[in-house]
Amino acid sequence: MSPARSLQQGTRYRAVVVATAALTVPALVTGCSVANSSHSDAASPDTLRIVLPQEPPTLEPCDASLTSTGVVVRSNITEPLVERNADTGDLEPKLADSWEQTSDTVWTFRIRPGVTFSDGSAFDAEDAAFSIDRTVNSTIGCDVDGYVFGDDALVVNAIDPSTVTVQTPVADPILPLRISFVEMVPSTTDAQDKVRDPIGTGPYKIDYWDHGQRLALVRNDTYWGTAPEYTRAIYQWRTEGSVRAAMVTNDEAELATYLGPEDGAGDLGVAYPNNETTALRMMATEPPLDDYRVREAIDLSVNRAGIVKALFQGLGEPAGQLVGSSIVGFDPDLQPTPYDSDRAAQLVAEAKADGVPVDNQIRLIGRTGQFPKINETIEVIQNSLSKAGLNVKIEMMDTAGQMQYQIRPFPQGTGPILLMIQHGNQAGDAQFTVDQYMRSDGYQSYFGSPGYDAQIDAAEKLVGDARQDAFASVLANEPKEIRQFAYIAHMNAVLAKSPTVQYTPNSATGDEMRLSEMTHADTSANG
Repeated sequence: MSPARSLQQGTRYRAVVVATAALTVPALVTGCSVANSSHSDAASPDTLRIVLPQEPPTLEPCDASLTSTGVVVRSNITEPLVERNADTGDLEPKLADSWEQTSDTVWTFRIRPGVTFSDGSAFDAEDAAFSIDRTVNSTIGCDVDGYVFGDDALVVNAIDPSTVTVQTPVADPILPLRISFVEMVPSTTDAQDKVRDPIGTGPYKIDYWDHGQRLALVRNDTYWGTAPEYTRAIYQWRTEGSVRAAMVTNDEAELATYLGPEDGAGDLGVAYPNNETTALRMMATEPPLDDYRVREAIDLSVNRAGIVKALFQGLGEPAGQLVGSSIVGFDPDLQPTPYDSDRAAQLVAEAKADGVPVDNQIRLIGRTGQFPKINETIEVIQNSLSKAGLNVKIEMMDTAGQMQYQIRPFPQGTGPILLMIQHGNQAGDAQFTVDQYMRSDGYQSYFGSPGYDAQIDAAEKLVGDARQDAFASVLANEPKEIRQFAYIAHMNAVLAKSPTVQYTPNSATGDEMRLSEMTHADTSANG
């Protein structure tokens, strides 16, 4: 690894804009332990045992927007300057006491005093400036950079030990929200490469990581905030949801995540909105999908209510937009497209009469294990589309195969494609959805229009109620002007939880599961 870069007070850090694939995951982990090679994992009332669907690919803090990384790292090992309240959507102080827009393009953050990292070093403005610079302006390809900042060029200043300024190229009314995705690390962290064992200010630190086996965190006794109840957390991973559920019901774990209603958690299962929305994305650059009537017919052919009731067992609700109710821009009055198989067939017939090649085979692509009952959902949709008069072939792929059709650059010469997607807006603002999925050149968008792009641009300049109203209008206009999507459902997830643990999951649980919010349940009433 290259030597770590130290920051000097007042130094200015300028962006190096690098095109990186936001979903690239570096191979950081090896087969050794991080801290302790000798350890005991005996069950203890002060230890949380958590079973995940997969091992974190990395613990690098600047990749914490990856769900499988963030669920361990965010707010446990590392913390941001400001954080978003998942229930209210408000930004709240964390490692910054306050922040304000001090000019059109500059935001100033005041650092909380008395905070130390788990290695004992003090946290100050130099560390904050370094962390932002390393995440956004470096060449190491942070996932947060691609997901949250894109090609934005930032100038970061450590003005004094308690003050950081961040300058944007143009006015950015949601810069603090973006900064909430940057986890703080010491300025001694490697600036030229990603790290395996991060140091943070959070309530826990890494105890050990046996690659392929388990990962343990131990309470950080120098934590600046309220000490969490549990002294340790041990993470394991099992791919089968039924196995994860059984580990909780058999008292082999206290918590299991990403379960379906059929996985057998029983009375220990807790359902909660997981911030994910499923949808079909339509490639309108290939016939017959380049005909608006055909895309409308596909939308009308999706029996959302039936899918939610029969396949998801009521865990979710039919969707009329790509964001959930906790997101700025969500329109509560926007209704899902009604299921109308007769009208769908009529539209396809009209298109065919006008020479549209509706008999062209359409590839319906899904990802294996993308969500519970994905295979059955795909089959139900294929059947409905066939009844409407379309020729649809199902192709189920692994993650690597499906991702080549989800993000740019898309493969060429593939023929018309319907892609099953699942989008979870972690940031809480519709801008992060429409920029990726609805702009003409969006990272996960097949097409758009200059007029619709202009509506997005106008909404992104606004704040407060005006921003909410503008993005609600943008989302409402997508089916009218573009119709790239057939929205299916706002999803719920199931968490299996031992009766010994008190914890209420929320919409952020899938992306950051805060151990400090977990306490011992009072079981005395049950004997």
